[in-house]
Amino acid sequence: MTENKYNRLIHEKSPYLLQHAENPVDWYPWCDEAFEKARKEDKPVFLSIGYSTCHWCHVMAHESFEDPEVARLMNETFVSVKVDREERPDIDGIYMTVCQIITRGGGWPLTIIMTHDKKPFFAGTYIPKEDRYGRAGMISLINKIKKLWKESHYDILITAEDFTETLEKLEVKEKGEKLDEKLLKKTYEQLAARFDHLYGGIGRTPKFPTPHNLLFLLRYWKRYDEPMALEMVEKTLKFMRLGGIYDHAGYGFHRYSTDDRWFLPHFEKMLYDQALLAMAYTEAFQATGKEEYKNTACEIFAYVLRDMTSPEGGFYSAEDADSEGVEGKFYLRTEEEIFRILGKEEGELFCTVYNVTKDGNFNEEVSGGNILYLKKPIYETALHMKISEKDLREKLEKSRKKLFKEREKRIHPFKDDKILTDWNGLMIAALAKGAQVFDEPDYLHGAIKATDFIFNHMYKEGRLFHRYRGGESGLTGNIDDYAFLIWALLELYEAGFDVKYLKRAIELNDVFIEHFRDDKGGAFYVTPDDGEKLIVRQKEIYDGAIPSGNSVTMLNLLRIARITGNTDYERYSEEICRTFAREANQLPLAHTYLMLGLGFATGPSSEIVIAGDMKSEDTKDILRTLRSSFLPDKILLLKSSELSQLAGFTRDLAEIDNKPAVYVCTNHTCKMPVTDRNRMMELLENKQ
Repeated sequence: MTENKYNRLIHEKSPYLLQHAENPVDWYPWCDEAFEKARKEDKPVFLSIGYSTCHWCHVMAHESFEDPEVARLMNETFVSVKVDREERPDIDGIYMTVCQIITRGGGWPLTIIMTHDKKPFFAGTYIPKEDRYGRAGMISLINKIKKLWKESHYDILITAEDFTETLEKLEVKEKGEKLDEKLLKKTYEQLAARFDHLYGGIGRTPKFPTPHNLLFLLRYWKRYDEPMALEMVEKTLKFMRLGGIYDHAGYGFHRYSTDDRWFLPHFEKMLYDQALLAMAYTEAFQATGKEEYKNTACEIFAYVLRDMTSPEGGFYSAEDADSEGVEGKFYLRTEEEIFRILGKEEGELFCTVYNVTKDGNFNEEVSGGNILYLKKPIYETALHMKISEKDLREKLEKSRKKLFKEREKRIHPFKDDKILTDWNGLMIAALAKGAQVFDEPDYLHGAIKATDFIFNHMYKEGRLFHRYRGGESGLTGNIDDYAFLIWALLELYEAGFDVKYLKRAIELNDVFIEHFRDDKGGAFYVTPDDGEKLIVRQKEIYDGAIPSGNSVTMLNLLRIARITGNTDYERYSEEICRTFAREANQLPLAHTYLMLGLGFATGPSSEIVIAGDMKSEDTKDILRTLRSSFLPDKILLLKSSELSQLAGFTRDLAEIDNKPAVYVCTNHTCKMPVTDRNRMMELLENKQ
């Protein structure tokens, strides 16, 4: 231990690691010193991976890592290493794959035991202190490993080598056949087969939002005029917004639902969920024109800009599920409390609409606690109550503000205030998209401020850092940092047509290609060529809670190729598909963001250039028409001298008869320019 009270984690920046700095376990961060100590003392390494808002990480820490007996055994037997998965997704990705190989499952906390050269021989997730219901506890596990390390050391080394070889073989990918449009139909059919027709969402419990599934379904509906695809999107968005997974008092979505009807959430809030869900609701508004989707997207943005934004403009990572040691306590309401704050008449209306009861609908550790949720949309409730929807909404909003003001006085859940480049990229992209669709300057301002923060604090000599906290940036940028920020810059350009963001996207993309692309095997590694050497250098394509870096990169490359005319980018995007063809063909529903790129590549997709003055009303009308329409597979450019340096094909485009002209090219074929908005939409919708 470095001091009487603290272990070595006290010197780290990660809030998760700092949460364990007072543990009696002699924790090391991931560093050469730890593995060298294990080598010299001939000890196995105990690797624990989690994150600051992980509920079961807290449970295992309290049960075992804060326990003197467990800590003594760990310190005698292991060199113990703590890793924040959000800081080191590269390490987490490797050892989560190991866990899935060994246990056929995974999750956090992730527990790995390995040799000093980082080769694993045991994997698990949450482990209780004592044996429980057939699950080995920490005490018996440590004693067993201690005995095996002494008596069967050679067998352990062979096991570790075998697992490492398996990992290496997984990373050897032979290029498959080109993916084609047929895979889009297969993806849709797999999603449809798993769709919950009652409450929306894919699969049963637990239910995760997985917004990129919805982004795919919207494009599938648009492409094939498949009404069921749109119904799947709308039902999912509707029931998520009604359910307890949504914070009806303070806005924003919780991480997932533990039941099938989106009622009972796991209460943590993640920045990436807010970003991706805001995109889904924004696009659903474009597709349908329904105000409920716009309202939800705007409420998500309000939550992020209010609670998850640093004074300098960067976005924080997450809020915990727990407060005062109780999961969800911050969000639960009692009937008595609501009546006290609102009064009887106002309180009765609120409790009726949001299903609050005296006994509570969530009776675990908060007596009489209620999760606010809706059984039906507000307009239906208004019809049933025989009052106008406008009046009901105004009354409920008045009550919500009072309750929110009182809730702010409570002890808040822990906020993980580290700023991650990749998750910030997602939020910037969402805000930029919202700024376009809702014509909201505040969203554009928030996106620009966050982008400036990253380039001022998390970017040096052309390279990105992954994490910023406490005035310091650190950790080498990974594939998601580059892919998601490039995505954000492309959206930011289309939101305000400032060419500097497009230029940055192209420059960053070229640096990314130089350091991450596999020239021989195709696609992109998780880590750069000059990054830390781990036991394997992974390439990932699975679109999990967030899209994979390779999936996002494919669409980025296609967009940049169409803008610049550089066909190398298009070739690199095709390599991604071919590299992961086997995985995508086997289970396309697990690669829905990749399918967005495939849909763009196979067409029809369009390049739209407006030659006109941004300040003129005619140009503004054209932009409003385009931005209010759901046209996902398009590139939108505004002619300028700066743009022509990047997109040479725009150089000679001009207004017609002093009117802004719209130049539309679809599937590599250009149409005659038009000045009429209706004619423009005919070209885009009919793909003539």
